[in-house]
Order: sequence, then structure tokens, then C-alpha cells
Amino acid sequence: MASGQQQFPPQNKQYSQPGKEYLMDPRPQFASQDYTPSNKLHGKVALVTGGDSGIGRAVCNYFALEGATVAFTYMKGQEDIDAEETLEILRKAKTPDAKDPMATAADLGFEENCKRVVDEVVKAYGKIDVLVNNPAEQYEGSIEEISEQRLERVFRINIFSHFYMSKYALKHMKEGSSIINTTSVNAYVGNAKLLDYTATKGAIVAFTRALALQVLDKGIRVNGVAPGPIWTPLIAATFTEEEITQFGLDVPMKRAGQPFEVAPCYVFLACNNCSSYISGQVLHPNGCYIVNG
Repeated sequence: MASGQQQFPPQNKQYSQPGKEYLMDPRPQFASQDYTPSNKLHGKVALVTGGDSGIGRAVCNYFALEGATVAFTYMKGQEDIDAEETLEILRKAKTPDAKDPMATAADLGFEENCKRVVDEVVKAYGKIDVLVNNPAEQYEGSIEEISEQRLERVFRINIFSHFYMSKYALKHMKEGSSIINTTSVNAYVGNAKLLDYTATKGAIVAFTRALALQVLDKGIRVNGVAPGPIWTPLIAATFTEEEITQFGLDVPMKRAGQPFEVAPCYVFLACNNCSSYISGQVLHPNGCYIVNG
């Protein structure tokens, strides 16, 4: 993908978070024909929250290509079409000895829903080897425009869900398991337009480091991925037409990334053969932002 050539046309206005992939034009790219699987996750069970679209969809796809049995969550009603598309993608990607993929609808801002998701996945597959905490909402606006209700909602989805999902998944994770949290380049460079979102992403970095230390003696690794500007439904549901046409042009590579360019980071961190000596760290697929983080 050549730099400086990726600009996006205005999108049909989306009025609800976290956005719908099937309404986007062009669609985010969840796979690359140049990717060669090598059975890195054979026999593993992976649970990806917010896995119906964007980065989550790409991660689910690559996990399935690598031999994992994949379950993912989505928001019922709002993301039904994207979830069905992702299930079909995973059915085609799964290896012969992996079990059929599963989609579970849940609002992960609430503890009881997170527990239910974990229980359903364990009932279906018997275990969880990899947990990817990935859901997010974001809204533009100044600090004066952030209401108590909005602040609570953004924190519930973006960071409370990480706590709740990890709390219940850890009960079923054994030595060699992995938790991977999606943070953002905004946690390191700041974003004046996305104040509450940026605050949650900073919290995810700190959560990742602390939880990695807390579960170290269990042989479970906890890491994060901090993407830069990536073409996902969250972008179409957040930004103005002008902002979308310029999206990603401010990074050194002069373009936004695609979900498939981020997903291999999650494969690497999920695979013990690749990253057994890595925990409490964050990878930075961000178009050459230098963050020293």
C-alpha cells in the first residue's frame, strides 16, 4: 500500500456507536492475500470482544486461519449484520480440527453480561486460552460537552469491560494463556478532540501493565496493542465528512492503516512460541508515530 494515496470519501452518516461496517465505502480490509498462516494457534480457544467488525473482525479471521476456535461478541440489533458477515468469514477461515465459531450478543459495560459471555464460551468450548479486550466507543467534543452519562458510558465500554472480562476469563485460563488489550496511539500522544476516549485508552495501558504483574505467577501473559489511525466503523460513526477525507494523512506514512495490518500483532502476542518472554508490553502499529511507550 503506497503512502500518501489513501484518502476516504465522505460516508453515509452513522448516528450510533460503535458503527456499522456494512455501511462503509470502501469497506475496511480484514485480510491480506499475502498472509501465510503457520498453525500458530492450533488447539487454542480465543474470545474476541467487539469482534464483529474493524480490527476485531481482522483479529478473529487471523486467529481462525492460525487454527484457533474463535468466539466473539457484538452489540445486538446494532451490529447483527456485521456479526453474521464475520461468522461466515470465520466458517471459511477455520481449520478442519477447530470447532465452529460463535457470536454472542452483549453490552459489555456491565459485569453480569461479561460473566455471561465467559460462561457461554466455556460451556461451548471448555476453556479460554486467549482473551482479546477490544470494544470501544468514542465521541468528539470539549470537556464542557462531556456529560456524566456520556463519561460513564465511554468508561464502561472502553475500560470497565476489560476489568470484567479479564476477571471472569482468568478463572478458566491456564499457564500459557494470553490476554491482549486494545489501547490506542492516543494514550501516548493525546487527542484534544477525543478527551474521554483518550483517557480510557491511557487507563488500558496502566491496566495492562498492572494485570501482567498480578498474574505473572500463573504463567499468563498480558499485553496490549496501540493502533494508530485505522479505517474502522468507529471512524465513520465519529468524524465529520471533512475529517474522514483527511483521515490518517497526518501520520509519517501519510495514510491510515487497514485492520489486516494490525491483526498480526495479536497473533504474535497470542502465540507462546512467538512471545513467551513478553508481558506487560504494548505493540505500536501506528504508521511511524514515535511514542517511546
